[in-house]
Amino acid sequence: MSGKNRYDFAVAGTGIVGLATAFYLQKRFPGSRLLLLEKEAGVARHQTGRNSGVIHSGIYYKPGSFKAKNCVEGYRLLLDFLKENDIPYHLSGKLIVATEESETAELKRLYENGLKNGLRRIALLDAKEMRELEPDIRGIAAIHVPYTGVTDYRAVSRKLQGILEKGGAEFAFKTRIHRIMPGQPVEIHTSQGTYFADKVIVAAGLYSDKLYGGDEFRIIPFRGEYYYLRPPWADKVRTMVYPVPDPRFPFLGIHLTRHIDGSVSAGPSAVLAWGREAYGCFDLHPGELLETLRYPGFRQLARKYAKTGLQEMLRSWFKPLFARSVRKFLPDFPVRALYGYHSGIRAQLVDRSGRLVDDFVMRKRENVTYILNAPSPAATASLAIGKQVVEGVVSEM
Repeated sequence: MSGKNRYDFAVAGTGIVGLATAFYLQKRFPGSRLLLLEKEAGVARHQTGRNSGVIHSGIYYKPGSFKAKNCVEGYRLLLDFLKENDIPYHLSGKLIVATEESETAELKRLYENGLKNGLRRIALLDAKEMRELEPDIRGIAAIHVPYTGVTDYRAVSRKLQGILEKGGAEFAFKTRIHRIMPGQPVEIHTSQGTYFADKVIVAAGLYSDKLYGGDEFRIIPFRGEYYYLRPPWADKVRTMVYPVPDPRFPFLGIHLTRHIDGSVSAGPSAVLAWGREAYGCFDLHPGELLETLRYPGFRQLARKYAKTGLQEMLRSWFKPLFARSVRKFLPDFPVRALYGYHSGIRAQLVDRSGRLVDDFVMRKRENVTYILNAPSPAATASLAIGKQVVEGVVSEM
């Protein structure tokens, strides 16, 4: 065993959750040998670098859940980090808008949920009050969430990388992990050789289940697609506008987001991706798609939500259907007002029964901690997740 390849701690994955975990490891154990492994050439190349940049408040999540606790605490930690490091952000607030009477009961439930999660400044608005904030948005009632904002999570990730490197952490880019063997020390077999570490944290996003192994869970990749709004339609959106979400799904639906640079995006959709990194509509990774289709949990999921899945696919393939989703808030919105296109992929954990796992999920095997499910709001919650993981490591030492 070479001393050169021996570390106190290793983190697999340099999305924002892996970087935040390493950040707290370095703060708690200054001077320790810390390694971050990444198959890409740089940080934040997948979920972190392709999301909408929203700073979430925690209104949606079940009180007492890991998502609720980590989002609320992570929000505070993130704002402190942004201020301390002069990273641009804007707390524009958002409206969760009911456009039909059938949505008002769920809107009120969300409002009560937000209060339980400590969001004291949210407000339930009628149509007149809503239009004082967003005069061009159609709706019959709304929740105003002043806490919500936007930032650039790629900039946050680059800053974390710089702090870690300054503190002596090592980054092994273009290094694909083949296998992690718990033990004393942990063996990490990679495309660039074998590394050894006393403690390992796996924050591998779309491939977290692969490194965990077993058949208890499977990451199912869902592609989220975004377009931008042309003027003058973009000028009609002052803040952020969200639909009332379907409580059966962990997805929030097509929403309108005003970004740091002033642009306004619409999205994301939620369609099955034909591969874990298949970002284009016609990208196909046959082996990974076959793995998804063969998984019993996916087949159960597909049977249960076949109609919803078909609707999402049609919206992905036909731009007029995407525009119709925007028209829910902006009447007469034309297809030609949509331009550009980018997508991200959500690493969504599904169990063998076909259940979409909604909460954050972590597992341990000896001296390896696996962060298995960390979709939205993981970017907002990342510092809280990292802090929690490190506190767990400390408690075992």
